Amino acid sequence: MTVDALTDVAGLRVGHATRRGEGWLTGTTVVLAPPGGAVAAVDVRGGGPGTKETDALDPRNLVRTVEAVVLTGGSAYGLDAASGVMAWLEEQGRGIRVGPRPGEVVPVVPAACVFDLGRGGDFRARPDAATGRQAVEAAAASEPGGRIAQGCVGAGTGAVVGSVKGGVGTASTVLASGVTVAALVVANAAGSAVDPATGVLYGEVLQGRVEYPAPRVHQAARRRLAEVAAHRTTPPLNTTLAVVATDAALSKAQAQKLAGTAHDGIARAVRPVHLLNDGDTVFALATGARPLDAERPLVLNDVLAAGADTVTRAIVNAVRAAESVDGPGGVWPAYEELYGPR
Repeated sequence: MTVDALTDVAGLRVGHATRRGEGWLTGTTVVLAPPGGAVAAVDVRGGGPGTKETDALDPRNLVRTVEAVVLTGGSAYGLDAASGVMAWLEEQGRGIRVGPRPGEVVPVVPAACVFDLGRGGDFRARPDAATGRQAVEAAAASEPGGRIAQGCVGAGTGAVVGSVKGGVGTASTVLASGVTVAALVVANAAGSAVDPATGVLYGEVLQGRVEYPAPRVHQAARRRLAEVAAHRTTPPLNTTLAVVATDAALSKAQAQKLAGTAHDGIARAVRPVHLLNDGDTVFALATGARPLDAERPLVLNDVLAAGADTVTRAIVNAVRAAESVDGPGGVWPAYEELYGPR
């Protein structure tokens, strides 16, 4: 049974650490690979990325698998959350073995951050190593194949998409071949997920699931968003992050191709995208449970297409699951508060 989430790729687990109140509106999300790790790659397209250990994922370099990927708030400060994940993995003896003893490992933990500084009111309230440990422990304690909390949780706690509240979203699909492809996103874009002319979500138009809001609803939403924007002083230094995963057996080069084409999923759901003040980053993970036919290299195309499609659906789910925020750091209405549920 699938749950339309990243955890439909067997062996992957997801944990959130969420901080709210008293100046906080941020958090960290960890994707934990099965023991032994998953083949990993990355593709960065935003002009202002904040990342850690992404060079290790280059197909030309030594590291083939990783044990975890960290998505975090806090901008570059929040990358410290990866240290807590590394420490936990070291305690489990998980990582690249560099010595003869079981504990002599170096966990490679790629990480990427979103800008949410000050959105809870305190610029210095941001994730640290303890936040990362809390998130990876939550992932390890989760049920295999379990549902993933969406919306304003983990790294999506302080996320914003254009003028509406963003968050974490996830989605999955099973191909005719039996291969599973899934995505988890942190939707926090400088661009908008909402068509200003109609009020529909761009991602839903491409899914063929359009229900146009009544004109009076759309006009009321536009007035509300204009009021909120008039009082906003923080710059749109935003980023969309994604982890796209599959149980197919991929090389690092194939995984990198998957990460690259998955960016198309962001571009379908957010406009404009990949700006200088975005840090859009997609990680790809492949657990290798299902071999692809080596005699038919183009079978990878189905995986690539599904990766982009699931990223689009995950962004839609993130925006729809988000809840409004009205606090000392700012006001960000939720899409469903403005336009109603689907």
